[in-house]
Amino acid sequence: MAYSIKDPETDELIRKLAKAKGKPIVDAIREACANELQREREKKSLWERVQPLVARVAAFPNRADQHASHKDFFDEMWRDEK
Repeated sequence: MAYSIKDPETDELIRKLAKAKGKPIVDAIREACANELQREREKKSLWERVQPLVARVAAFPNRADQHASHKDFFDEMWRDEK
């Protein structure tokens, strides 16, 4: 099966990769494609990637049960009388 690369930039990249690897062009392309396919298969979903953040946020103390309004908070902070 033959492939024809008509894009000069892509051709140049392929040739540079093959030269850097010291391999024939076909082997360099095969290896690059196999590596990229493996990276795609190993990618974590967005859901999996955000789970550490979700856990960190869940670990914060729940301030809702303190029954203090924003005004009360700022009054206390600035030591203002109500």
